Amino acid sequence: MKHLFYLLIVLTFFSSCKSTSGIVTSKTETKKSGHYKVSKSTKSHLIEQLINSASDNLGVNYRSGGTTKKGFDCSGLMYATFKQFDITLPRSSSEMAKVGKKINPDKIQKGDLIFFKTNGRSVINHVGMVIEVLSDEIKFIHSSTSKGVVISSTKQGYYAKSFVQANRIL
Repeated sequence: MKHLFYLLIVLTFFSSCKSTSGIVTSKTETKKSGHYKVSKSTKSHLIEQLINSASDNLGVNYRSGGTTKKGFDCSGLMYATFKQFDITLPRSSSEMAKVGKKINPDKIQKGDLIFFKTNGRSVINHVGMVIEVLSDEIKFIHSSTSKGVVISSTKQGYYAKSFVQANRIL
């Protein structure tokens, strides 16, 4: 009986020492889908962490190819934000648009990536992350060439006209 007691103490000690730093509980990325699965209990917490992490960069200047606080381009902001949580996204907005699950506009949620074709381009060339969904607009954080990291809305004509799709990564 004494040995069983000591065994339980040792097992309790080792099970309580496991790392809790990674919030992604079962990263099941496949090259095909790029969809990351997290337990339902941690999904909303992870989304809030992603939004907070991206928001920490509000006001940082735009920098083509940038992935640091020295400057971000749109995909660089998303890449760096998700990377902080061990989620690796492609480095360009057009490639990011191929990752995860494409979502119908009426099903868009906080944490989804939102994609645009701006300046009359025929391919996706801009990405942001949804931070709020209201009945008639979607607010998203992104890095704009003119203003750097900002929060914008699909109510703004420029983004309303150029919206293409949204993808769920988590």
